[in-house]
Amino acid sequence: MMAEKMNFAWGHKRRYNDFGTYMRSHFKGTVQKVSVNAGLTCPNRDGNKGYGGCTFCNNDTFKPTYCQPDIRVKEQLSRGIDLFKAKHPDTKYLAYFQAYTNTYGDISQLIDLYEEALSTPEVIGLIVGTRPDCLPDSLLDYFQDLSKRQYLTVELGIESTSDLTLLRVRRGHDYKCTIDAVENLVSRGILTGAHLILGLPGESRQEMLNHADVISQLPINFLKVHQLQYVKGSILGADFMKNPEKYEVFELDEYIELVVEFITRVRPNIVMERFASQAPYNMLLAPNWKLKNFEMARMVEKRLEELDVWQGKYWKGSNA
Repeated sequence: MMAEKMNFAWGHKRRYNDFGTYMRSHFKGTVQKVSVNAGLTCPNRDGNKGYGGCTFCNNDTFKPTYCQPDIRVKEQLSRGIDLFKAKHPDTKYLAYFQAYTNTYGDISQLIDLYEEALSTPEVIGLIVGTRPDCLPDSLLDYFQDLSKRQYLTVELGIESTSDLTLLRVRRGHDYKCTIDAVENLVSRGILTGAHLILGLPGESRQEMLNHADVISQLPINFLKVHQLQYVKGSILGADFMKNPEKYEVFELDEYIELVVEFITRVRPNIVMERFASQAPYNMLLAPNWKLKNFEMARMVEKRLEELDVWQGKYWKGSNA
């Protein structure tokens, strides 16, 4: 019935393609990401594209305490794994290069960092977070070879499909850059993830929903979405503190309704990895929902059931 409507490849009965089910099916067991801070920077911070970063960004909002750039990658991974393995001894681990732009720098040094992570015995693969404008061919060649021997996903911070929004938040690239990056990755057989922020300044509800239509035309494998968070230490956060009346902040129910409608427009075979994010409370200005990601996922799924809708119900294209 419901599963037939959605035609999900790995046979679960949820109303969207959830990441946990996909990974358990792929690896035949439980998999946990362990974040890494490789001490890299970003072309939007070092002057290559700009200074100060994107207006919404403060990387400290998603770095665990064990992720310190002055600690070797292998040691960071060991500390992170120790947090999980006592309770979950059979878990497998993916090294998640998360902070800043993890394909930006000297190619040989980047490869050394990746290989150091893979030399950790418990690590079975990599997730590498980056920008669409930081994928040189020489690194893509390495990723192509690596993906044949190890699990690898390259996760692109796309943030918006609107060039006007990308300019407004000082992103430093346009959406055509995203299209090119995805096509380059996928043509080499590399699993590709995308990340979008819902609620960026100036975007209407309809424009946010349109992101689902546009991004579903790309042959991505994974998609993360989360609400715009106003955080301390970001350009947007500083202006929000001075002029809160200029900005819209999602109410929880409003955001859940948006996400549910968004999901119905997403291509059915894209794996939905996340619907929300939670910055540390001491850094978060708004919205302050005090919800874990899994709690948000349950609320979204409950609303999907109440409305009897599912991922891709209103997707009008053909599967990429």
